[in-house]
Amino acid sequence: MLTDKSWLPRLAFAPTQTAPRGDTLVVIFLRGAADVLNMVVPHGESAYYNLRPSLGIPRPDDNRVKNEARVLDLDGFFGLHPELRPLLEMWQEKQLAIIHACGAPDESRSHFKAMELMERGVDDERGPASGWIGRHLATLDTGNTSPLRAIGLGRLPQRSLSGSVPVSALRSIADFHLGSDPRAVAQMRAALNHLYADDVSGQETLQLLDLLQKIDPSTSPSPITNPQYPDSDFGLALRQTALLMKAEVGLEVAAIDLGGWDTHFAQSGLQTNLLKDLSAGLAAFHAELRDQLGSLTVVTMSEFGRRAAENGSLGTDHGHGSLMMVMGGHVDGGQVHGQWPGLEAEQLVGPGDLAVTTDYRDVLGEIIQKRLNNAAVAEIFPEYTFRGTSMLK
Repeated sequence: MLTDKSWLPRLAFAPTQTAPRGDTLVVIFLRGAADVLNMVVPHGESAYYNLRPSLGIPRPDDNRVKNEARVLDLDGFFGLHPELRPLLEMWQEKQLAIIHACGAPDESRSHFKAMELMERGVDDERGPASGWIGRHLATLDTGNTSPLRAIGLGRLPQRSLSGSVPVSALRSIADFHLGSDPRAVAQMRAALNHLYADDVSGQETLQLLDLLQKIDPSTSPSPITNPQYPDSDFGLALRQTALLMKAEVGLEVAAIDLGGWDTHFAQSGLQTNLLKDLSAGLAAFHAELRDQLGSLTVVTMSEFGRRAAENGSLGTDHGHGSLMMVMGGHVDGGQVHGQWPGLEAEQLVGPGDLAVTTDYRDVLGEIIQKRLNNAAVAEIFPEYTFRGTSMLK
């Protein structure tokens, strides 16, 4: 029988905002309002084809077009754009979930306002100025003091990362390397240490340099998985995120952008290239980190969707309802979640847009609670009643 109860006080008086580290979270923002109706196509609804006689992606059984141009059926009603074929493997392995008709309550249809509010996780400008990821980091002490706890891939950190916890912006790991000559590196490190001896932020920069100096960005991916990242900024961002995860430098959150989705004109060609970049990057990332999927969650989001009907320039205008995709080892994958509102005229909102039936904060809040071990969802998304979803196991 266990008689030593000396452990009880440690549990009883543990700080309320501490928790073991959860998943590494990768947030991918599709900037410019992605046309989600042509990403995850409701091919089982005839209204979709009535609204998009030119831009609609042909049904899976449409023998008038080549097989490679047809929708990739998922469940008999929804299907993937053919350029998203690389995502099929993770869908079939139930490691990818889709939440359709998802988004924010804001109906301004303004890129700037919608992104600003969504990255702050608020309904209007009166909410806190910090970002939702920044508040997550501030409300959960994981005991992680790494300067790479949270990073924004790009020239500047994303708005969602802003807050009281310092974050780093990273374009290329190689840019932080001081050189290959050990003596020169030691001399440079000594000079920098002397220069920043009494500077707290300078010391944090040196700590960051030390961590990144140990990572070789030229390291080849595993010859077993051999992931083929796209030759793009997005592919580079994912590749470097994978490097940081495998180097175990304390990465908890990475924010990555993929822009260019504002497709008012000649949408087919523009979206095709973006979907190739997105799907190839995610497939390579999934392949490289297959052994770490149990501690990885990836989520994609966009500020809003696009008009249900095509316009006269073979494009689509600003809309409302969007979608989110969640990839990882603990998603309830292989299915489309959320309530589908329909595309008939009486089911559309505003000037003719897909309705929002799942608030994006319900998706993010569930990830925060279940995968990041943070119960402070009410502080992260103030004045919002969190409902959760069923997209995580």
